[in-house]
Amino acid sequence: MRVNEVISQLKRSFAIAKKDMLIFYLKGPVIIMGLLFPIFMFAAFLIGRHLAANELFVVLLSMTVFFTSTAVGPTIIPWEARSKTFERLLSTPISITTVLFGDMQASFYFGLLISLAISLSAIYLLVSINILLFLIALVLGLLCFSSLTILMSSYPPTDVPADVMMLSSLVKFSLLFISGIFVPLSKLPEYGKILSYLSPLTYFVDSLRWAVGSGGYFSIWLDFVMLLFFTLLFLFGGIAVHKRVLERRFR
Repeated sequence: MRVNEVISQLKRSFAIAKKDMLIFYLKGPVIIMGLLFPIFMFAAFLIGRHLAANELFVVLLSMTVFFTSTAVGPTIIPWEARSKTFERLLSTPISITTVLFGDMQASFYFGLLISLAISLSAIYLLVSINILLFLIALVLGLLCFSSLTILMSSYPPTDVPADVMMLSSLVKFSLLFISGIFVPLSKLPEYGKILSYLSPLTYFVDSLRWAVGSGGYFSIWLDFVMLLFFTLLFLFGGIAVHKRVLERRFR
C-alpha cells in the first residue's frame, strides 16, 4: 500500500512538473537568467583568451547547467502564491513535498534540455570526452542545482517574485565566483580554496574536467559524493523551511 502511495505521489509530481513547464519556461526572468545570461557571461570570459576546446567546453557547460537549472525553480512558488494556485494545490490530496518535487523536476528538465543541446554539438564538433563520467556528472549537477532552487524559493515567504529572484541571484553569483570556473582551484589562494569547498558548483566543474581528460583538483569520486550530499542537503533543507513558513506565505 505504501509503495502504491509513493508511485501515486510521483505521478502527481510529474503532472505538476508538466504544468510548470507549460507555464514558466517562457517567462521573461527564466529566458534572461537561464539562456541569455550564460551566453553573455561565456562571451565575456572568452574575449582575449586562448584556451583549449576542452576547457572552453567545461566553462560553457558549467555556466549553462548552473543557470538553466536554477532559473525556473525560484520563480514558481511566488508566482503561484500570488495567483492563489499554490494554495489550491495544497488543498488537494497532494503533499507539500510532492509539489516541491514537481517544481524541482521542472528545473531539472529545463537544464537537461539546454545542456544536452550544447553538449551534443560540442562533442560532435571538437571535444573528446568520457561519456560515462560526463553523464554521471551532468545528472548529479542538474539534481544538485535543481534542489538548490527548492531552498532558494523557501525564504522569504512572499508572493513577490522579484524578492525571491533578488536573493537567489545573490546566492548564484556568490557561488559562481568561488567555484573555480574562471580561475582553477590550484591557482587560488588558501582562503579562496576554503571558500570554494562550500560551493556545489566547485565539484561539478571539477567533475567535468575529469570527464574531458583535463584532470581535476579533487578525486572524481569525491566530486560525485559531494554533489549528492549537497543535493540531499538542499532538498530536505528546502522542504523543511517551506513547511515551517507555509502559514506565513498565505497571510
